[in-house]
Formats: sequence, structure tokens, C-alpha cells
Amino acid sequence: MDTLLRRAAARLFPDHAGHHGVLPPLLVVLTVVTGLVDAVSYLGLGRVFVANMTGNVVFLGFALAGDHQLSATASLLAGGVFVVGALAGGRISPRVPDRLRLFAALVGIHAALVAAALAAELAGVSPYVLIALLALGMGLQNAVVRGLAVPDFTTTVLTLTLTGLAADRPGPATVRRLVSVAAMFCGALAGGLLQINEGTAWALAPAVALLAAVALMAARSVKA
Repeated sequence: MDTLLRRAAARLFPDHAGHHGVLPPLLVVLTVVTGLVDAVSYLGLGRVFVANMTGNVVFLGFALAGDHQLSATASLLAGGVFVVGALAGGRISPRVPDRLRLFAALVGIHAALVAAALAAELAGVSPYVLIALLALGMGLQNAVVRGLAVPDFTTTVLTLTLTGLAADRPGPATVRRLVSVAAMFCGALAGGLLQINEGTAWALAPAVALLAAVALMAARSVKA
């Protein structure tokens, strides 16, 4: 598996083969997870984002302006807990010098948080609990990904990715950016289909599985 991940990474970064180790394909999977989770939060938890904070800040403004389809409480909760997650990730990062070990640990915690959200949904708990758990996990994810600074793989934001696709000349980065956009789209499409047709639990289940798989593969690569 480690060999396959490194081959995939080399295809994404042919000009810097091996520089980012196994991380690039794992970050692609996290981008898919973002699409899944935001599909759940927007379609199933009251039109709020737990990963895309740009959209969430805009939604907060709309809610305060009087749009009754949006919840200022949900937007504030998601934004506040996301910041807490990012803060925690930022404080943990300097204590774990091995970036792959740190990545595996924080993605594992993220998987546990999404699993807890899945359990909360099955137990019929308030949607605000799910929003908080999912936003906390996405804050952690953003903190660790920001620290890794792998080009073109933020896992949550596509504005600069799309800008780069349009503004820069075609090259190796073009492939990475297209993969990132496709991953987010596929996650959102799958999450939307599952949320609309089956419900929140079914949409969260693949997110838990993908996060657990990423954490496991990263942990195995640390030992390799």
C-alpha cells in the first residue's frame, strides 16, 4: 500500500517526486470527505457549513439580515467550534515533530469525532451536537493540512485552486488542481445523494470509513 501511495504522489508531483511522501493521495481522500461532510451539514443540519467557513460567514450575514431559512445560531456554533478545533490542532502540532505521525493522529481523532456524530444522529440527539462534532473535526483537519502546506491540496477551499487553473499555464499543478476539484465534487455528489435519499447516518458512514482508512494508511507509513 505504501508503494502505491508513493506512486500516486509521484504522479501528482512529478517535478518533486518523493518530497511530500505519501501525503498527496491521502489529502485527496480528505477532500472527498469535506464534500461528504458539508453535504450533510448543509442539506441535513439546517443550511450550515462545517468545513467551508467562507460560506458559513456569508450565511451568518444573511441570517442576521433576516433570511429565515438560515440559522445565525448554527453558523455561530459551527464557526466557533471550528476555530476551537483549529486552535487545538495548532497547539498540538509543535509537540509532534514527525508530520506524518501528527497527520495520522489528528485524522484518527477526526474519524472518532465523525463517528460520534454518526452515533448522535442514530440516537436522535439535537442537530447542534452534530454540527459541533463535525466542525471540531474539520477545524483539526484544516490545522494539520495547513501545517503540511502541500501545494494545491488544502482539502476544504477551492477558490484559489480554480483561480490557479484559470490564471496559470498548464503544467503539473493543473493535474493536481483538477484532481482536487474532482474530489470535492465527487464527495459533495455522493454526500448529497446519500443525504437526500437515505439520510444523515448513511451520508456520514462513508466519511468515517474514509477518515479511518487515511489515518491507518498514514500510521502504517510512519512505521515503514
